[in-house]
Amino acid sequence: MSGIEPQTVAVGIDDVTAAARRLEDIAVRTPLLESPALNARVGGRVFLKAETLQRVGAFKFRGAYNRLSQLDAEARTRGVVAFSSGNHAQGVALAARALGMPALIVMPSDAPRVKLEATRSYGAEVRLYDRARESREAIAAEIAKERGAVVVPAFDDPDVIAGQGTVGLEIVAQTRELGVRIDRLLCPVGGGGLLAGIAVAMTTLAPGARLFGVEPEAFDDTRRSLEAGTRVGAPPGPRSLCDALESPMPGELTFPILKRRLAGVLTVDDDAVAEAMRYAFRELKLVVEPGGVAALAALLAGKAALDAAPETAPDSATVVVLSGGNVDPELFARILTR
Repeated sequence: MSGIEPQTVAVGIDDVTAAARRLEDIAVRTPLLESPALNARVGGRVFLKAETLQRVGAFKFRGAYNRLSQLDAEARTRGVVAFSSGNHAQGVALAARALGMPALIVMPSDAPRVKLEATRSYGAEVRLYDRARESREAIAAEIAKERGAVVVPAFDDPDVIAGQGTVGLEIVAQTRELGVRIDRLLCPVGGGGLLAGIAVAMTTLAPGARLFGVEPEAFDDTRRSLEAGTRVGAPPGPRSLCDALESPMPGELTFPILKRRLAGVLTVDDDAVAEAMRYAFRELKLVVEPGGVAALAALLAGKAALDAAPETAPDSATVVVLSGGNVDPELFARILTR
């Protein structure tokens, strides 16, 4: 997206519905799950959008496929380059394989092993880098220049945002099928591609719903940016358990969307995230990665108190997005047995 001014690029509901047509019978229409035990725990009706069950185990496949499927034959021959710590890497790798084009992914050498192995298993070439000494953006740009390949951003791209927005389309359709009104939605936020896409869909089709982002306390750049009214980064600090949400700053394209449409941003610490992972596994029988469980962590930690119990507001609900399930097995074992 270099050279494009943010204000000149818009993502609208027509873009999201067009993405849904491209993804039909390609992406999984992930389920909207309800747990009586969770409802009782938090005192309200909750539905979980399980993007953990999406292809590659995360929502990222949606945006990657929507972007790559629109490349012409010549561009497909040259291939694509992306940089990611894991889920976007896998999404691009699988989308490229499905469309018959080469893909190279720039990944940090300390990325979760399960994500590295999965990316390679989808047929992509992987270039490792040291996140403390090297720039993944510079590496990707140089490779793209050498090969004539297309760089596929993780979130700051209209087609990627529109593809992620199909999560919102599905949520609206599924809640309507159940006769449920969405009171609020909680969603993890890193660079903002998923939440921006959902926001485009839901503010059009479910305008009464309040949308909240959830990010790690140590990487609360979206919260700080909303307060400042402009994009700002979080101050340097320790790494977060939520590696997928360690974006240094909201995107140029995603932030204006979030600024107009979010009701607020909540933050969670690593202890709350670990507890939510344990709860999801123990009570919901779901494997959710740290970044993917952030919204549930906020709910369980009381950061988003619900307005009414299920019996008093049976037609109103909170939707929580579980954005990914690609957790390193060794890390998951340590968290479960802590």
